[in-house]
Order: sequence, then C-alpha cells, then structure tokens
Amino acid sequence: MGVIEQINWEKTGGLLPVVVQSVEDNQVLMVAYMDREALQRTLETGYAHYYSRSRRKIWKKGEQSGHTQRVKELYLDCDNDTLLLKVEQKGVACHTGRQSCFFKKVEREGVSETLPKEVEIGYNFLDTLYHLLLERKQNGDTATSYTAQLFQKGENSILKKVVEEAGEFTFAVKDRDPRQIVYEGADLLFHLLVALAYRDIHPEALIEELKRRQGISGLEEKRNRIG
Repeated sequence: MGVIEQINWEKTGGLLPVVVQSVEDNQVLMVAYMDREALQRTLETGYAHYYSRSRRKIWKKGEQSGHTQRVKELYLDCDNDTLLLKVEQKGVACHTGRQSCFFKKVEREGVSETLPKEVEIGYNFLDTLYHLLLERKQNGDTATSYTAQLFQKGENSILKKVVEEAGEFTFAVKDRDPRQIVYEGADLLFHLLVALAYRDIHPEALIEELKRRQGISGLEEKRNRIG
C-alpha cells in the first residue's frame, strides 16, 4: 500500500500537516500542508509541493524564489496523519530570508528574533505586500503604523475603509481624471488587501478564481452561484 493510501485523510480534513527538516543537520525548516495532489506531485517529481490555505492552490516550494526543496526522505507518523520530510534545501526556507521559519524564541519576557535575515527573497509585489500586511497584523506598532491601527480596530473599521475607498474610486472614474483614478484605485486595492489579510486569504486566491471563470459566461457563472 502506498503512502497516499495509508494516510488518514478523513482525520486530517483533507490537509496533511508536513514537518520539514534539513537532511544535512536535522534543523526544522518549516511546517506546511499537503492535499492528495500536492503529495502526489511531490512523490512524482522529487520536489516538495504544498497546498496553500491562503492562496487555495498547490504550489511548488521555490517556484518563484528558486529556493526549492529536493526531498531525500519521507516518514509517516504512527497515527498516519502527519508527514516528515527531510529535504535538501536550496537557499533558505523562510520567506523572510532566514534559513528556518522558526527564528522567534519564546521567553517569559516575550518573543525575540534569534536569526538574522540571510538573503532577500524574490517574490512578486503582491506576495511581498501581503506578507508585509501579515507582519503588521501580528507585530505592527500601532503608534507608528496606520495598517497596524486598522488591524487593531478590527473588522468594522477595515470594511468601512473598503466602502469609503470604493466610493472615492467611483467618483474619480466619473470625473474622468486618470491620475485620480489611479490614486483612488490604489487606495481601494490596498484596503482590499488589508481585508484579505485580516481573514488570511492571499490575493492570489482572487486571481485563481478569475482564472477559473475564464471562458465561462458571466451570466452563466452568476446563475450557477445563485443556484
């Protein structure tokens, strides 16, 4: 019986937790998730593929940055609901530029960063901005960061800003001023991204949804959604 058939997918809700270690020194690099297809691609290609819960899609580790993970060993735990990968890490594992995602040491006084950034990771702008928003949500200083203030105020304040910016954008379009359309459109997009980050949804999930609709009549898609 293959590993895919041995996994208790019902228990994991269809997403298998995966602990990733360096094959060289056993350093824990990251924790991610796989669905059946991601695991199948990993087994077929020899490179780690995961399922992104925020993007709602399968992704190959390092597909943008080049920091791939070549799988050397796989271990399934005793309950058949967690996978351990030992990988040959090219470059670094963490999107912050650190070797491992586990660089924050928890102490009684608080949390301190123990590993410096090693390299800059080359992601696209939306991905970089999304991770910056997540950082502001988790660790932002409300005394100096407008975004951190928004996250602290919560859902109603965030959504109110989305509505306000949408209104300003529509007025700019009606006024036919290209500079104002771009300016207000950027404000609207930023606050939309804040709302997505608040719910831990990557903006690429929206792009994937638009791709899914490609070639489908808008009227048909709307009917299917209502039905």
